[in-house]
Amino acid sequence: MNISSITNSIGSIASNQTNQVNKTDDKTFENMLKDTISEVNDTQVQGYKAMEGIATGNVKNLQEAVQKIEEAELSLKLALEVKNKAIAAYKEIGRMQV
Repeated sequence: MNISSITNSIGSIASNQTNQVNKTDDKTFENMLKDTISEVNDTQVQGYKAMEGIATGNVKNLQEAVQKIEEAELSLKLALEVKNKAIAAYKEIGRMQV
């Protein structure tokens, strides 16, 4: 077994991962937060449209509509839990003695 080919492969994987990390460094926390909130909002809108489709009878695939509603509910619950954890961490930092 040729070890040099393995180390070359590992080196190329590591350099690819480093490049990917550097690409995400230019995003600020604010931009990431806005993007995430926008995604949650989009899933909520899709969920409401699916509910409207079920109520009006315009939905073709009931299973898909219910799936969108559930996805919207879960994404909102996740966003709320992340918000609660962030607030708890902020309060904990505020209670720390320096």
